[in-house]
Formats: sequence, structure tokens, C-alpha cells
Amino acid sequence: MTFPQAAKHTVIGSLLLLFASMTVILPMAQAAMIGTGQLMDQTRAQQDRNHVKTLLQRAELVAQLEEAGVDPAQLQARVDSLSDEEVAQLAEHLDQLPAGSGILGTAVFVFLVLLATDILGYTEVFPFVKKTIN
Repeated sequence: MTFPQAAKHTVIGSLLLLFASMTVILPMAQAAMIGTGQLMDQTRAQQDRNHVKTLLQRAELVAQLEEAGVDPAQLQARVDSLSDEEVAQLAEHLDQLPAGSGILGTAVFVFLVLLATDILGYTEVFPFVKKTIN
């Protein structure tokens, strides 16, 4: 079975048009090497975030934060919105607290961090805080 010459040209032309349009429409994929340092930074940031969230889920701390008027679910969302550097600083500070004052020290530190971010206008946790205009 042979195709007529006109049919061959039509099929070839259609295929060429299809391939050419695919190269224009589809974006080019770009790949780059991921360095070990970058991968370790991402892993460390996720570990720090999980560590802070675990500490903030402790029953004693949740009770103290609720007494201060902080919603624990909103606090967890605020931890998610912190940058990796802020979470690393928070986790480092929490790890350096003495063992005896862990709960109270953590509650005070979290309160101060939330108060500072409220004053700077990044969060809206406390209604009594007057925001600064950036």
C-alpha cells in the first residue's frame, strides 16, 4: 500500500508543524546541581521548624499561652510563616534555656517574639499592640 505524494507531504507538514509548535509552547526544563550545603540547610530548617512545633504542643505551654490570649493553632501557623533564619534562632534559643525554666522561659520567649513581630507589623496576634508603619 502506497500513499499518494500529496498525502505524504500533508502528513509530514502536519508533523513538522506539531513538533515546531511543541517547542514554542512547552517551556524549557532547567536543571542545576544541588550542593550538599544547600540540602543540609533545607533539612536543618525543617528539623528546627518541627522541633519548635513539638515544643509548642506541650500541654503546659499551651495552657500558659492560652492564659496569655494566644491561640495555639494560630501560633503554629505563625511558626510556619517564619523564615528559616528566624526558626533557627528560635530553636537555638529554646535549646539554650535551662532545664528548670523551660516551660516558663519558652512561654516568655514566644510571647516576646510574637510581641516584636506584632509591633513590626508582620503578625496580628495581640489586639492591644499598636503597629508601626513600614
